[in-house]
Amino acid sequence: MNYDSESGDFVMALTGESLIVRPMRQFREARFLELVELLRAADVTFTNAEMLFHDYEGYPREESKGTYMRAAPEIAGELRWMGVDVAATANNHAYDFLTEGVLANRRNLERHGLVVAGTGENLTAARAPGYFDSPRGLVGLVASTDDLNVPGGRAGEARPDMKGRPGANFLRVAVERQLDDRTFEELRELDVRIGYAKEREKVREGRFPGARYIENANQFYFGPTPESPAILYRRGDANCRPRTVVDADDWAATLRSIREARATADWVIYSHHNAFSGDTADDPADHFVSMAHEAIDNGADVVVGHGPHRDRGIEIYEGKPIFYSLGNFIQQTDTIPIQAADAYARFGLDWSSTVNEFYAVRSRGRTVAQETRADRWLSFVPVVRWDARALASIELHPVSLGLGAPLGQRGRPVLAVGEEHRLVLDTLGRLSERFGTTIDPVDGVGVIAMG
Repeated sequence: MNYDSESGDFVMALTGESLIVRPMRQFREARFLELVELLRAADVTFTNAEMLFHDYEGYPREESKGTYMRAAPEIAGELRWMGVDVAATANNHAYDFLTEGVLANRRNLERHGLVVAGTGENLTAARAPGYFDSPRGLVGLVASTDDLNVPGGRAGEARPDMKGRPGANFLRVAVERQLDDRTFEELRELDVRIGYAKEREKVREGRFPGARYIENANQFYFGPTPESPAILYRRGDANCRPRTVVDADDWAATLRSIREARATADWVIYSHHNAFSGDTADDPADHFVSMAHEAIDNGADVVVGHGPHRDRGIEIYEGKPIFYSLGNFIQQTDTIPIQAADAYARFGLDWSSTVNEFYAVRSRGRTVAQETRADRWLSFVPVVRWDARALASIELHPVSLGLGAPLGQRGRPVLAVGEEHRLVLDTLGRLSERFGTTIDPVDGVGVIAMG
């Protein structure tokens, strides 16, 4: 054996949403430093970089459902210091500062030594794998998102005579609902009577580039403008629950990137930022379950989901792990020092309001949303181990982000202990049971053993 990579022994550490604003390396708590060493010890460590690192090269987009993300470019180096090697940038905040923000963010992450995938100067670049050279093998990363907050932000393809559009590898998703014949016809009649059907004719006239919908006697989209995500109504069984379906062409192109990474790399990670859920908020959406399986069938060694800012279950499919959602890993969004005027206006605030007044109003005096939800402040870091290319074990390390701690401190991860540790493992056990996955407590961590 000439190379270490030929052993097939490999360790991955995976983290969820990194919403980092402030430096990390000055802290000395034992449980924080133990977590850092856990990340550094892996052959590759992944995160979803949902914070944007830039010096306001771009302008804030007109609309955003949430926070406008921005941290100083040097903060990207704090992720590298903690041990992060590869970062997905395809997520709902990728376009918060338009095309210039997309490019500056990627540039600053790469300048600080991180390998990036999921955004780029055009669609081909956004879909392309990123490659990280570890001592024990080359790692390929492919990343996508089905959430971009509001329309806009999807990367555009280049032509020989025209440059492309910077953005994210965005996969369009439709929600399908089935109606009985009578209800289907009544809704279709209403669609015509109020003028929605006529408006959608503009799609076929090319007035909505990128909208790709097929309507016929048994299915149609209800609404005036066919923006994704859309609701597709089908004639069928009214008792059938709604389901989500990914755009076939978008997904086929991402699968090609996964196969491309497989042809080059020793190990392949597929990352997907998902905005949809299944029957409950605990369940992954139909389309993501199908995508995860197909990603592995096409060469991915691990699938990492994130997006809902909460943990979801773990599945072992064909000997490969699927993490349907890793929750928050770093959560410092309430200390971003500047927000756009549009963000203030959403809550009836004017130019004289301060940023802390904005955060307080948004959270109703810190009494709603993530302020009181333990699942936003507890998560886990899986460490995945392969021996001779066979999945050997998965260790689940519970993490606490300091719910209830002072604003200046909370949001920084430390290894969880006590009741928080137990709650994370109990929750993961419950969420993973539906996938036939058993988690056992061993030496202070949750373990999924193979064989």
